[in-house]
Amino acid sequence: MISLKQITYILAVENTLHFKKAAELCSVSQSALSTAITEMEKQLGFQVFERDNKKVLITPVGIQCLKKAREIKLQMDDLKQLGKALKAPLSYPMSLGIIPTIGPYLLPSVLPSIRHQYPDFQMRIIEDQSHILVNKVKNGELDTAILALPFDIKGLLAFEFWEEDFYWITYSDDLLAQKKEIVSAELKQSHLMLLEDGHCLKEHALAACKLPFSETDSLLASTSLNMLIQMVAGRMGTTFIPAMALNQLLSGNLELKAVHLNEPGPHRKIAFITRANYPGINNIELLMQLFRQQLNVKTND
Repeated sequence: MISLKQITYILAVENTLHFKKAAELCSVSQSALSTAITEMEKQLGFQVFERDNKKVLITPVGIQCLKKAREIKLQMDDLKQLGKALKAPLSYPMSLGIIPTIGPYLLPSVLPSIRHQYPDFQMRIIEDQSHILVNKVKNGELDTAILALPFDIKGLLAFEFWEEDFYWITYSDDLLAQKKEIVSAELKQSHLMLLEDGHCLKEHALAACKLPFSETDSLLASTSLNMLIQMVAGRMGTTFIPAMALNQLLSGNLELKAVHLNEPGPHRKIAFITRANYPGINNIELLMQLFRQQLNVKTND
């Protein structure tokens, strides 16, 4: 009978394409891992891997086998979580993904309070773009992720806990900087700078301004909000940033001015996403409440 251990071993080899590295990843000897996989291949009646002294290749039928193995491993991991889900709230580790346009501005506001209330809670956090995080949650590499919506989450569940508008950032001596609010028709498109392709904030900003992608080829692009602010400070153009990032990004930049974008909103919604069968959904709902509480506290300060 094929064991979960053997499934774990072949997934490790798929991940590393190297038997020695896979063995180290699984904390076993290379010979033990190789023997277990060979025995599994005998039971299956086909080779999952083609290997020699220099490289490891996945066979065509092995690709199909590994796909099913990932599904089995994900189901087994969820099964193991069932017992843990009955324990006290936030009593077992959770892996969380978060996008770069939220993480640096949201987490410092909420994590200290969560750590104070639940000192034993362990959270592993990774930062990446939305499409990568969606795939990681879907494949079970992450328990949950925090994204900005709207975004295609491919059948995952979404728990919205915050919404916000964008602010136009320009130089303080700009004539339009004297306004309290601005509409997209007043902006000069050629001077607008946004994040590079792949960041959902760009899509949300364009949608809020009703600018089609076909008209944005000439826009200057950057890899981070902080770099965009520095580019505005250097008078290279103007940009948009979300409300939660205002204080952190504009602190000390007296030469810059934030003007609310007066277009139908909210311009983006913030949500936790997770799998429909993830057994720790109650803990995600608790985190959602804690995040919302801390954001309300910050907003009211």
